[in-house]
Amino acid sequence: MERKKKNAVAWWLITGVIMIIIQTLLGGVTRLTGSGLSITKWNLLDGILPPHNAKQWNDAFEGYKQIGQYKFINSTYTLTDFKSIFFWEWLHRFWARLLGVVFASGFIFFLLKNYFDKRMIKPFIILFLLGGLQGLIGWVMVASGLNDTHLYVDHIKLALHFVSAMILACYVLWFALQLIIPEEKRISDKPLFYVLLLIIILLFIQLTYGALMAGLKAAMAAPTWPLINGMWVPDGFTAHSFVNDKLNVHFIHRGIAYTLLILLVIWFLRMRKTAKINRQSLTGKVIFWPLLLVLTQVTLGILALLSAPSMIPGKFGTFEIIAELHQMIAMFLLMSLVVNLYAVGKGKQVA
Repeated sequence: MERKKKNAVAWWLITGVIMIIIQTLLGGVTRLTGSGLSITKWNLLDGILPPHNAKQWNDAFEGYKQIGQYKFINSTYTLTDFKSIFFWEWLHRFWARLLGVVFASGFIFFLLKNYFDKRMIKPFIILFLLGGLQGLIGWVMVASGLNDTHLYVDHIKLALHFVSAMILACYVLWFALQLIIPEEKRISDKPLFYVLLLIIILLFIQLTYGALMAGLKAAMAAPTWPLINGMWVPDGFTAHSFVNDKLNVHFIHRGIAYTLLILLVIWFLRMRKTAKINRQSLTGKVIFWPLLLVLTQVTLGILALLSAPSMIPGKFGTFEIIAELHQMIAMFLLMSLVVNLYAVGKGKQVA
């Protein structure tokens, strides 16, 4: 496959990764503004545009009035209030549709232009299956809150939605790296490769607990640091659920953060020696990213906790801004680790 064609496909895929990150950030804003349940139906075509007349707005508002979130939390909402939360959920869904269009139209264009190699067929099938699965999980998550019993979406389904988005982003990025990074820019170091792979797996667990924190709205349960409401380990830690108890989720999320920080410092020191030996490789350009990002991420996590008491329902203030930055840096950290993983492990090229 010609280098020019490879680069064109790779940058299209990287555009997709950037759009997935933006989509995830929009999901974060949707959650932080309490907008996620404002659209109670999934209309693939009719939902592309928001309501554009009084009847459509009233119908949408009436649908929201039927669920518990309106009845027990937002019963004072006017139509104007509803429009403000509707916007974020609509934008989140609109961007998801746009993402699908970018992938589908790009695929058709490159297919007609004969830019694809036969070995790329299987990766593309997996990519589109992951994309479809992500959309399905998103609707299942929203549906979990469209009743009188749950006032918000299920936190476990929220975590699954977020993690599946990150798996999709990682897969697309890896696919792009296979096309855009020349083989001579990579090194072969199996021990470093597997250590970094374990760190990435641990980071995925950490991302899951971050999503659980968000879904449980757990920041306010222990807005203190370094102790958790005066404790290093929550009382009854082993007696309570590790995914449903807010203080336990706090403890695990913080513990993994410290562990990741230590592991990445050790990995960086070891990797720097390898990068010096292989000066022409990609590693020398990318090994600094994870360390800088994890330091930033831990700092933002602490600031998010300490700013939680300033949270005002329905307002996008200091806490919400820091929480969004925290999520964004987490995604950047994951992507930087994937790039480093690719740089230190020679694998089979798709084209």
